[in-house]
Amino acid sequence: MTGATRFAFFASDTDGAIEAAENLRELYGESGPEDADVFVVLGGDGTMLETLHKTIDLDKPVYGMNRGSVGFLLNPYRKEGLTDRVARSESVTIHPLRMKATALDGTIHEALAFNEVSLFRESRYAAKISITVDDVERLEELVCDGVLVSTPAGSTAYNLSAHGPILPLKAELLAITPISAFRPRRWRGALLPGNSTIRFKAASPEKRPVSAAADFIEVRDIAEVAIHESRSISRTLLFDPDHNLEERILKEQFLV
Repeated sequence: MTGATRFAFFASDTDGAIEAAENLRELYGESGPEDADVFVVLGGDGTMLETLHKTIDLDKPVYGMNRGSVGFLLNPYRKEGLTDRVARSESVTIHPLRMKATALDGTIHEALAFNEVSLFRESRYAAKISITVDDVERLEELVCDGVLVSTPAGSTAYNLSAHGPILPLKAELLAITPISAFRPRRWRGALLPGNSTIRFKAASPEKRPVSAAADFIEVRDIAEVAIHESRSISRTLLFDPDHNLEERILKEQFLV
């Protein structure tokens, strides 16, 4: 990157993020998304995910600065030295999951998820879900509140809250993690090769309705969901050298 780096800013609707975006526009100017060299996200991890989805057809690196709460996928906010920080940043390439959900009426819904694809029960009845990996049924019936498939980048998000494993970015693995499993009670999930195709099928979905969510895109009353990593789609995230995402994920595994 050079001093002529062109930025496009994406901010959440909080006062802090809006004010930060205004300050940065005054200092560095702003280009349209099509003309920008780098997208700068101001907010939290949710704003980062929204920006990745909104700009998925534009092959531009994304540099986030935390003006939200958690901000695991973002750098610390400072308005000074943005051009230099971007020039010295380290890049991480991530790939989304592709969800293909078939609803009870036969409608097919497709969506992408950079963090996870999750299934949830919709009623007081526990969900009953079978799990197939690469056309081999691995679990005939999981009785649970839900189940999710996480990418390495998303493994420190909802997956971690559901007691799933943290995945190093270069592991090329996917994690299946149950959400409040009732039967089998001791099943803690599975780690799968990144090129696996995972299929969840809901049992008695009329009595036990299930929804599916790819990041923040939700489909209700589903019968079956197929999930695989879309290697043809990639996004580049930029991080300060002292805020490297791979190192942060590694450190997260040793927190007590």
